[in-house]
Amino acid sequence: MRFHMSLRVSFMLSVTSLLIILAALTFFVIEQREKKAIFDEQRTIGLIIAKYIVQLNLNDVLFWDERNIKESIENQIDDEIIYIIFYRPNEESSVATDFINNYDKIYRASLLEGEVNEQSSFFDRKKIKDRESEKFLSILEVEVPIFVKDSPRMWGSIKIGLSQEEVEAEIQDTRMKLSLIVFAGLVIGILGAAWLSRRITEPLKKLVEATVKISRGEFSQEIAIGSRDEIGDLAQSFNEMSRQLFLARRRMEEANTKLIQAEKLASIGRISAGIAHEIRNPLTTVKLNIQKLIQSDRLNEAEKEHISLSQEGISQMEKFIKELLDFTRVSELNLDRFSIEQILEESVKMIADSLALKKIVLEKQFQEGLPQVLVDGDRLRQLFLNILRNAAEALGEEGKIKISLSLLEEQPVNKIKIEIIDSGCGIPEKDRDVIFEPFYTTKSSGIGLGLPNARKIIEQHKGSIRVKECQGKGTSFEILIPCEEVK
Repeated sequence: MRFHMSLRVSFMLSVTSLLIILAALTFFVIEQREKKAIFDEQRTIGLIIAKYIVQLNLNDVLFWDERNIKESIENQIDDEIIYIIFYRPNEESSVATDFINNYDKIYRASLLEGEVNEQSSFFDRKKIKDRESEKFLSILEVEVPIFVKDSPRMWGSIKIGLSQEEVEAEIQDTRMKLSLIVFAGLVIGILGAAWLSRRITEPLKKLVEATVKISRGEFSQEIAIGSRDEIGDLAQSFNEMSRQLFLARRRMEEANTKLIQAEKLASIGRISAGIAHEIRNPLTTVKLNIQKLIQSDRLNEAEKEHISLSQEGISQMEKFIKELLDFTRVSELNLDRFSIEQILEESVKMIADSLALKKIVLEKQFQEGLPQVLVDGDRLRQLFLNILRNAAEALGEEGKIKISLSLLEEQPVNKIKIEIIDSGCGIPEKDRDVIFEPFYTTKSSGIGLGLPNARKIIEQHKGSIRVKECQGKGTSFEILIPCEEVK
């Protein structure tokens, strides 16, 4: 099975490895520099001590008074100075403290090599085993030649052995401090890398999750943009892509819906047109015969009344056939420049008597200065009239109808918005999506072609019509018609 390492884990491992390498190199370099500084300081101190001891014993050295030299250097021994050795020129003889007498190789071996002058100094590091304590001693040997002022002759040399315990303790302390500093830096670096990796990988993780959802068809995904860097630009580009895909799918769905609707309407239209023509011809013959019969003097008043009822039924059937043919017929619009306010006023006048009879209050709220629009005035007038009639039929006594007219500023063109709101019983939410379907009706005398015809007319004008959710009871129709101001 193939092991899959996440980007975050890979980033953390890479950064941690790099930090460890950098920390190790930093520790090594700083430790070496600190050790060198400590040893250089120890050498300087050793030179100062050696020269100081020379000055204390200079007269005895000149006369080579071994007894005085021996006493003097034994008094100089402390925890720091392990041993002191005075050499005569050419190593003819020497005087040393008691400790080093037991180490003949060190005692007899001078460090002086080559040409020597007043500025010469020689150093060496040794480890010797203390025969009393059985411990190993770290020692820094410092040897300097002895010169007298105004004399070119070298009178001998002095070698001292300095304990390195304090130096090693100082080095260990420095190493410990460096370790703590490097460890703290490493921890801070790892925490910073973890934060940085989270900051980088979390948006990428969200992007991957959103991409997976989009691949499943969920185009409404959007990533919150929390930064203004390249990741923020990537998230913004992804959101834009998601929006474009969502809009493309919605347009495709709308196109498919319209195509299905068009195919369905075409099928219904063909069938309806055939049925209408088949009914219309014999219905005309029946109508003519009834008209001749009603003019006859042989009928009494009761018989004439029954025939009149038949005439009303035939008129109702003719109205149904006319609506059916209007729905199925594809007719061109007679476009001209009209004021929507004027068309609405004319529609209201045609139904004013019916509204007054039912004591229905009509409220108008028209925005001033609206532009004229390129529409078919007769068709819109009939459309508004049908909606107003439906509203009046849905209202009881003393109901209310509100008509509002306003300009909706949108891109690429502005739109005229017409709202017709009544205070009737309203349309159930489950029926709002089907009221524009052909032959859907809740009326006992209707055939369900009024609103489908209304939508057909509005769509021919490149507009839209819909039923909005209404506060409380009632029905609200919103109609949008694109417009351009007349120049």
